[in-house]
Amino acid sequence: MSELLVDEEGPVLRATMNRPEQLNALSPGLVDALRDLFTGLYWRRDIRVVVLEGAGRAFCAGLDLKGGTALPEATVTEALRRQRQISEIVIAMRRCPQPILALVDGPAAGGGFALALASDIRIATPRTRMNAAFIRIGLSACDIGVSYFLPRMVGASVAADYMLTGRFMDAETAHRLGLVSEVVDPAEVRAAGDRFVAQMLAATPLGLRLTKEALNHAIDMSSLEAVIAMEDRNQVLTARDSNFAEGVAAFLEKRPPHYRPE
Repeated sequence: MSELLVDEEGPVLRATMNRPEQLNALSPGLVDALRDLFTGLYWRRDIRVVVLEGAGRAFCAGLDLKGGTALPEATVTEALRRQRQISEIVIAMRRCPQPILALVDGPAAGGGFALALASDIRIATPRTRMNAAFIRIGLSACDIGVSYFLPRMVGASVAADYMLTGRFMDAETAHRLGLVSEVVDPAEVRAAGDRFVAQMLAATPLGLRLTKEALNHAIDMSSLEAVIAMEDRNQVLTARDSNFAEGVAAFLEKRPPHYRPE
């Protein structure tokens, strides 16, 4: 059985980590599958939104310490190679043009926490628990992009709290801090995700893609002027896109838009 289930529904791709017996812990095979998926999405203009979730009662429990993902006895060269194979997943997630919606139901620890943070939108359930588990097993909590994403989302002090202790963040706290957009019952999490997907698909394909790109760049830019220059570029490009007129017409006529493929 595949460790990563991929289902394409028109412009939406649903990726399900499929190791429920191991709480979807990241095995070497699952690591490779996730990296290849998100790397390949860079050129997929037919896919406009990605939904990431876990099978069973967990989102992702982190690296599979029993399944060969951790290599404490490997040489430095081999360990660095394997580390980069894992960390490239979150780089590819940020680089791919499709917004990624994470349905975080259950534990999201260590590498699972990193996958949730690298997504663009997160929906949680009351049983969601997230932590930087790395520090609890003798590693640094600064791993797989967590030290980049978390302080930008919740502030340096709160990030330090959770990263230096490795303690769990529950769904209510994550929502209060703005880390997740909604907390819904597990039975409703897919329906909640579908509502977000429908709203994103109301944007033109180009407008959606450029918004993700500009938002991610704006977080790291050093000045307002640099951000404004990028925003101005986006508006000029989208206003000249062939789907712009349909977007305006659908808005004025209060109907769903019908965009042409890019």
